[in-house]
Amino acid sequence: MRTTHTIDAQAKKIGRIASEAAKVLMGKNSPSYAPNVVPEIEVHIINASKADVSEKKKDEKIYRRYTGYPGGLIDTTLKRMIEKKGMGEAFRIAIKGMLPKNKITPKIMKNLVITE
Repeated sequence: MRTTHTIDAQAKKIGRIASEAAKVLMGKNSPSYAPNVVPEIEVHIINASKADVSEKKKDEKIYRRYTGYPGGLIDTTLKRMIEKKGMGEAFRIAIKGMLPKNKITPKIMKNLVITE
């Protein structure tokens, strides 16, 4: 039995939505919470493109990733990421950072659905 939880992102900050979504995805709002079990909860985030992000945050927030090669550190601003991949990617990164770093994290992330 899969349960659905819907979060409306309109006029809300990314971090507030991400922390609520991470809590629900881990199953912490359920009485049968167990840290080693992937809960049967699906989280839908709607109106992601209407989230409240200031222009200063878009210009100054930097996402870094490493290719694995020497000199392969790549910096991307939030504005550039939104242009290339959409606002959903910023939500995915924020939520993934709030989840535990273990084997069940990819399985938990599959229960996340973001619509622009």
